[in-house]
Amino acid sequence: MHSASSAAHTEDAGTSLYFVNDSIQQVTFSSTVGVVIPCPAAGSPSAVLRWYLATGDDIYDVPHIRHVHANGTLQLYPFSPSAFNSFIHDNDYFCTAENSAGKIRSPNIRVKAVFREPYTVRVEDQRSMRGNVAVFKCLIPSSVQEYVSVVSWEKDTVSIIPENRFFITSYGGLYISDVQKEDALSTYRCITKHKYSGETRQSNGARLSVSDPAESIPTMLDSFQSREVRAGRLVELPCIASGYPNPAIRWLKDGRPLPADGRWAKRITGLSIADLRVEDSGTYICEVTNTFGSAEVTGTLTVIDPLRVTLTPKKLKTGIGSTVILSCALSGSPEYVIRWYRNTDLVVVDDFISIRGISNETLLITAAQKSHSGAYQCFATRKSQTAQDFSIITLEDGTPRIVSSFSEKVVNPGEQFSLMCAAKGAPPPTVTWALDDEPIPRDNGHRTNQYTMSDGTTVSHMNVTSPQIKDGGVYRCTARNSVGSAEYQARINVRGPPSIRAMKNITAVAGRDTFINCRVIGYPYYSIKWYKDSLLLPDNHRQVVFENGTLKLMDVQKGMDEGEYLCSVLIQPQLSISQSVHVTVKVPPLIQPFEFPPASIGQLLYIPCVVSSGDMPIHITWRKDGHVILSGSGVTIESKEFMSSLQISSVSLKHNGNYTCIASNAAATVSRERQLIVRVPPRFVVQPNNQDGIYGKAGVLNCSVDGYPPPKVMWKHAKGSGNPQQYHPIPLTGRIQILPNSSLLIRHVLEEDIGYYLCQASNGVGTDISKSMFLTVKIPAMITSHPNTTIAIKGQSKELNCTARGERPIIIRWEKGDTVIDPDRNMRYAITTKDNGDEVISTLKLKPADRGDSVFFSCHAINSYGEDRGLIQLTVQEPPDPPELEIREVKARSMNLRWTQRFDGNSIITGFDIEYKNKSDSWDFKQSTRNISPTINQANIVDLHPASVYSIRMYSFNKIGRSEPSKELTISTEEAAPDGPPMDVTLQPMTSQSIQVTWKAPKKELQNGVIRGYQIGYRENSPGSNGQYSIVEMKATGDSEVYTLDNLKKFAQYGVVVQAFNRAGTGPSSSEINATTLEDVPSQPPENVRAISITSDVAVISWSEPPRSTLNGVLKGYRVIFWSLYMDGEWGEMQNITTTRERVELRGMEKFTNYSVQVLAYTQAGDGVRSSVLYIQTKEDIPGPPAGIKAVPSSASSVVVSWLPPAKPNGIIRKYTIFCSSPGSGEYETSPDQLFYRIAHLNRGQQYMLWVAAVTSAGRGNISEKVTIEPAGKAPAKIISFGGTVTTPWMKDVRLPCNSVGEPVPAIKWTKDSEDSAIPVTVDGHRLIQANGTLVLRSVKAEDSGYYTCTATNTWGFDTIIINLLVQVPPDQPRLTVSKTSASSITLAWIPGDNGGSSIRGFVLQYSVDNSEEWKDVFISSSERSFKLESLKCGTWYKVKLAAKNSVGAGRISEIIEAKTHGREPSFSKDQHLFTHINSTHARLNLQGWSSGGCPITAIVLEYRPKGNWGWQSLRTNSSGEVFLTELREATWYELRMKACNSAGCGNESTQFATLDYDGSTIPPIKSAQGEGDDVKKLFTIACPIILATLGVALLFIIRKKRKEKRLKRLRCQGMWWVSWAQTSKPCYGKSSELQLLPTGDDKATIPVTDTEFSQAVNPQSFCTGVSLHHPALIQNTGPLIDMSDIRPGTNPVSRKSVKSAHSTRNRYSSQWTLTKCQASTPARTLTSDWRTVGSQHGITVTESDSYSASLSQDTDKGRNSMVSTESASSTYEELARAYEHAKLEEQLQHAKFEITECFISDSSSDQMTTGTTDNADSMTSMSTPSEPGICRFTASPPKPQDSERGKSVAVLARGYHPPARHLTLDPTAKPPGLPPPSSSSSSSTTLPQRTLPMPTAASTAPAPAPAPSAPAEPPANTTTNTTTHSKVGGSRDSLLEMSTSGAGRAQKQGAGAYSKSYTLV
Repeated sequence: MHSASSAAHTEDAGTSLYFVNDSIQQVTFSSTVGVVIPCPAAGSPSAVLRWYLATGDDIYDVPHIRHVHANGTLQLYPFSPSAFNSFIHDNDYFCTAENSAGKIRSPNIRVKAVFREPYTVRVEDQRSMRGNVAVFKCLIPSSVQEYVSVVSWEKDTVSIIPENRFFITSYGGLYISDVQKEDALSTYRCITKHKYSGETRQSNGARLSVSDPAESIPTMLDSFQSREVRAGRLVELPCIASGYPNPAIRWLKDGRPLPADGRWAKRITGLSIADLRVEDSGTYICEVTNTFGSAEVTGTLTVIDPLRVTLTPKKLKTGIGSTVILSCALSGSPEYVIRWYRNTDLVVVDDFISIRGISNETLLITAAQKSHSGAYQCFATRKSQTAQDFSIITLEDGTPRIVSSFSEKVVNPGEQFSLMCAAKGAPPPTVTWALDDEPIPRDNGHRTNQYTMSDGTTVSHMNVTSPQIKDGGVYRCTARNSVGSAEYQARINVRGPPSIRAMKNITAVAGRDTFINCRVIGYPYYSIKWYKDSLLLPDNHRQVVFENGTLKLMDVQKGMDEGEYLCSVLIQPQLSISQSVHVTVKVPPLIQPFEFPPASIGQLLYIPCVVSSGDMPIHITWRKDGHVILSGSGVTIESKEFMSSLQISSVSLKHNGNYTCIASNAAATVSRERQLIVRVPPRFVVQPNNQDGIYGKAGVLNCSVDGYPPPKVMWKHAKGSGNPQQYHPIPLTGRIQILPNSSLLIRHVLEEDIGYYLCQASNGVGTDISKSMFLTVKIPAMITSHPNTTIAIKGQSKELNCTARGERPIIIRWEKGDTVIDPDRNMRYAITTKDNGDEVISTLKLKPADRGDSVFFSCHAINSYGEDRGLIQLTVQEPPDPPELEIREVKARSMNLRWTQRFDGNSIITGFDIEYKNKSDSWDFKQSTRNISPTINQANIVDLHPASVYSIRMYSFNKIGRSEPSKELTISTEEAAPDGPPMDVTLQPMTSQSIQVTWKAPKKELQNGVIRGYQIGYRENSPGSNGQYSIVEMKATGDSEVYTLDNLKKFAQYGVVVQAFNRAGTGPSSSEINATTLEDVPSQPPENVRAISITSDVAVISWSEPPRSTLNGVLKGYRVIFWSLYMDGEWGEMQNITTTRERVELRGMEKFTNYSVQVLAYTQAGDGVRSSVLYIQTKEDIPGPPAGIKAVPSSASSVVVSWLPPAKPNGIIRKYTIFCSSPGSGEYETSPDQLFYRIAHLNRGQQYMLWVAAVTSAGRGNISEKVTIEPAGKAPAKIISFGGTVTTPWMKDVRLPCNSVGEPVPAIKWTKDSEDSAIPVTVDGHRLIQANGTLVLRSVKAEDSGYYTCTATNTWGFDTIIINLLVQVPPDQPRLTVSKTSASSITLAWIPGDNGGSSIRGFVLQYSVDNSEEWKDVFISSSERSFKLESLKCGTWYKVKLAAKNSVGAGRISEIIEAKTHGREPSFSKDQHLFTHINSTHARLNLQGWSSGGCPITAIVLEYRPKGNWGWQSLRTNSSGEVFLTELREATWYELRMKACNSAGCGNESTQFATLDYDGSTIPPIKSAQGEGDDVKKLFTIACPIILATLGVALLFIIRKKRKEKRLKRLRCQGMWWVSWAQTSKPCYGKSSELQLLPTGDDKATIPVTDTEFSQAVNPQSFCTGVSLHHPALIQNTGPLIDMSDIRPGTNPVSRKSVKSAHSTRNRYSSQWTLTKCQASTPARTLTSDWRTVGSQHGITVTESDSYSASLSQDTDKGRNSMVSTESASSTYEELARAYEHAKLEEQLQHAKFEITECFISDSSSDQMTTGTTDNADSMTSMSTPSEPGICRFTASPPKPQDSERGKSVAVLARGYHPPARHLTLDPTAKPPGLPPPSSSSSSSTTLPQRTLPMPTAASTAPAPAPAPSAPAEPPANTTTNTTTHSKVGGSRDSLLEMSTSGAGRAQKQGAGAYSKSYTLV
């Protein structure tokens, strides 16, 4: 705030009024509690606090209803509904605080009482489609919607926790997303709570109808409307729709997509915006769209900032007459209204106060008066928001006064001086300066500054910087403000010659004082004197002459003081100077006093205003109440020269007022004011009349009077209805007030107000007047007495009384809830009414009370003046309902019960009784548990007998009585855990990480049931172990058990215990037995390996022992491996030395050579991990002799000698020395880079002997061979360069030197050998022959390798050298195989390919999970030929590939193979009982029947539903123990689906079960329903697509089969040879001595095969070996040999990866054939897996094993991802030949016999695979051509072991495409399934179902060996040739790479018998 003259002043001191809390704007309270509201305003010093209604009326105390405490607190007491008064209980209040500073008011406070009234909340049923969203809303009555909110939702009485698919919105809605069928099985309720009464309500149960998805346009389920929200809060805009397909939702704001802001979140409940900002306001559109249509919702969101008001200044003290500006600054949302208050009264605009600004935000007070002081408030209101601020304004007499000034002084010229003048005033004054009555100009020599201090003092300085004589004189400071002025003056003398400034004439006003200054400058002077008319002044009392020379004339008179005045200054004793001034006197007007006589209405009035003196002309005017009076309206003004009269022709009340006569002339303006009073006696305008008042309401007793002075009205009251005896003044309180119009207001009429009232008025004019009236108080109907709550007993009568009073007649009506009770219609109710004095008593009788009467009853009293209601809550008590009992858990000797008490009979439950008995006994023999605490809802019944059947029931109690018995439940106790441990536990270490445990079952009498399995606990007993057991579990198989613990620590002691378990639990454990795992190789290398070179051929290697914990056994010694690294990058031979010490000396090393050194430790188990490669170089030594020397004559006197560097330079060659033996010759030296030398000045015809030696830093080396040479006149062409072998990496430039000498200069020619001819080397961009004969080959490739010949020729001869160029290339791809797998590891083996001319430096192994391209790399040493991948996932397929690296780089990547770790998906054992207990509502499942498949089960998901229902309920568990299914329907059949998952996959199992009836009985199976049209339609809908798809597949199969039959004929002969040898003992090609085999592919090569290639004639009983013949062009296309014994079942890799890849691969092998060569040998025996003995006394055991798959590729890149498997392979017969070669590499199979046992050539869409049969005609019609996918299998029979004749002939069964079978034991007396009976002349084939047929084997045609005693010669009669088998036979888990010793060893250990190994080629 500021004043127009900047004179206002703000004080920062604390205000004397303040608000404690002005944010209270609404108070809602319960009528049963009441409320206390402290006044938000306060003051210091203590302020007076008052409460008002918003209308401005004072509030008053109403006994027991409302009261204002002395401290300003407003209290509203609890009240009954009948006492409700809207003026009191539902109104706006405000509070004021007042003290000397002013008066402020609080914002309006809305006070509202809330009644306790009955209400219900509802939820409506909803519909939704499966997969859509369902929306439930809680419908709350509008009358209580403001106070009631949703606190929770229930689903089937269970509170819903918002998660998964259930969401609760901020406004109480329930959303169910992804609706399922099972959602329709539940009921949904909302729970609400009253904010003020705390009452909770539960809605009805609503259901959800779920239908199948049907195509439909979106339909809005929930949406939003326009809303207004405060900033900073969170808002949810709901928008959800149903439809199919599920609609997509898009949000727009103001037509644009939502901005990217983390505060915005799109949820299923709609759009959520947190931390709202004003800019979030706008129009929001929610668009919902699917393929069938769209819908949208539009709404406006308005974000409002809370209003904040700041009024400035907070406190202002200023002077009267100043200008005050108050600024009200607002922040927040717009559209607000501003109101101004002063001292709580609304500010009214007048001549002084104006309100300005667009929003009235500025209050301006001009010429402020004292009455304008006070507290000003600025209120801003926007709808329900109100904010305010206030300011204290204090106005006081602000005439300026000088509080500090300067004194007279004398200064020298040029001496700076400063004058200070301080003044106070309100508003703060402004100070001006004058010198000798002249304003001081502002220039460089005169400067002023002014400032205002904190206390309001204005300080001004006049600074004179360089004063001159003229700057002397009288200085005056004048302080002025809007109120007045003050001044001060004093002389300042500047030394110099005195003089007087010219003085202006002066005009003075008569009667006032005048000052005349003598304007002397200069100093010193002696005196200043004044003269008038030559008289020295002063000459009278009105004249004063001051020492500074100022003359003062007081009370100036015109005749005496007017004239010439002379100022005389004595500057020397005899010298003076003078100056005169003329004074003119003006006389102001003087008005003679006048008065208004007493006047009455109608009188004539004449008032003169006469000016008795004053200079003419004089102007006279009249004003009334400040306004100019003009003639007219009965008023006449007559003016003359010095007089004016006021004439009123007829006086009336309007003439009352203040009249002012104003006279003015040139001297002054004067006025005189008098008051005219017109007196009028009082009279009634409205007379009081008798009237009625209604109790509790407001009443006005009318009485209106007028008169002047205004009459004073007094009301009096005489109680009683009789004649008034005595009137008493009425005390005016807040309840009773006199209105401005003199009427009497009774705000709240009470009964005591009845009686006579007298209205009496007087004003001192005439006599008083009065008038009486009678007030009758009418009482409205009101309930005076009724019980709020009461209790009745069910079945007994109950009376409800209600008492009312009021004016008669009174009608009393009873309601139950919202229904009026009519006793005529409902005979159970009776109503009676009777009078009791002035009261009426109504009684409602219930005959008898029922449970349904536990509601609100209300009695309504009605008369002509009002209505009241009494609310009675009746609670009908009765014995409780029986509890709902459920069995939570049943054990062998105890059971756990839980119960739910549904209805407590409206009385607290006091206890429970439980009774139980044997099922067969009567309840007379029951056992019971009494008086169970009501706070308990579950109990354990103990000391039961295992495996017994019990009946159980319950009772509940309250104070009314006992309930009926609960529904009787039947339970069966369970088995008990075993009481004895397993027996005869033994341990046998198997490997370094496995121990075999064997034991026997516990004693029979201690098993307590069927032993289901065992838990083996094992722990490491070495120091530092934690001592905790690790537990593994296995299923029981019999009386004796065996289990192998693997993945143990190496060479560690373990303690093992075994426990048996049955369905009930685990028994005691056996005593701990210890065993130690076998030794293994060390897992870490020796530490601190160091190498020191001692001499040129000796080095010392030292190290320290590896950590003890990594030895994994007893350290036997160390092995040092070292090899040389040559300069050309090649590696030398790898050597090793074994020692037991930690130091070794390596001798005989090559000199000056780099070596790589590694050290390892070894135990009895083998070599450990090598240390990192350490590099060392031996020291230099003298070099060896040059590797070659040549000498040729170059002229008659010179020769040229050339040489090769030493083969072993043993150091760095420093130079070469050439020796010449002839006399006169000596030694010559050349640089190490020059390998030839010309020796000149020799004698022609003389022989010279030459030799050369190399020199290193160690000295001169050995000399070369000596050559003899003789200079010659003729110089034939000679080549001084050397031939030999040149080795280089590919892609390098190579120089092949061919330096020559001769005369004339020889011509050079290069050729390259090609088979039998030499091809000249052509010069092109790749080849260049330099001038010196050097051949340069650029970027050599492998095809550049070969022999190059250089020939030098001239006329005298020629010379030749041959250079063998070897180009090193990256190594070829290795052959990678899988040798072994486990649950977490895969062991790989490989055979390296060609090394590319450079030794292999190492291997890079890459592997990844199948169907993933994230490869991991492993780097492997070059010496390794196997590697174990560990820490793999169980039961998972992996892809593996390998590449070798040499000095050139990495070679081709091997073919990608696939391998699977052990483990399968879980499966459920059919012999395991799934359900251990079922009753009417619960089922307990034992999940121990799930077998893990070797991989730990990660999750088990159960889904169940009543039969015939769509929706599934799901339950997830991670344990394989017991699981409960709860809340089942009684007597209902259920479907159950189970899915158990591990890392290998998921297994599924389904079953059905039925819950028991309520009495514990079982229910019959469900019969198929007849006439269920809906189910038929559903089945038809599902079946049609399936049938159509099946027909399509069948049609495709027929077409493909027809196409294949056309190609089968080409294979007829190739396919028949398998059959023909068995019948004719000859190949199908006949007896010719040479066979022409035609290839099946496009290749036309022919390969002859003659009889000489066979060792003997074909014999039907001989052993047949497959011989492979290869087309030469295809021999190098080799592939891997893969053990296919665990090929992935059902895999079709062609469809998984690339359909094209398999066929493109086969084309490479189209020219390869395999014949069967039969020879006499021991009858063939085929072996099952692991070379174990097949035959035994008990039969044949066929076991299942794992398998691997691999891919064959035409080239590395294209074929790398082509996977193959047993059922869908891409192979031809050539692989058999490669497999044969591969297998023969194994030492134990050098002399093995190989036999093709079966071939499958299959189609991926076919359901069968076939092999050869005995039928000649159509035996191959079902076979495909070799170009089709297929697989062949052969067996390898190692050399005959000892006593091999005792073995039995066993044929290998072909693998069938069937579900896995664990074991199949065949009785030796019966024919093995699937095999033909023995025959001596022919063999027959057996067709196996589904894709597999066995090939005729040698076993079927060989003579039977020595039969066992029990082996019959013929099969049993009931044995047929086409016996179906469901067993699977596969190869061993060991590959060919592992068969060297283990296989034979096992075979010999197991005794005599046929054995062989089966391999599968893919």
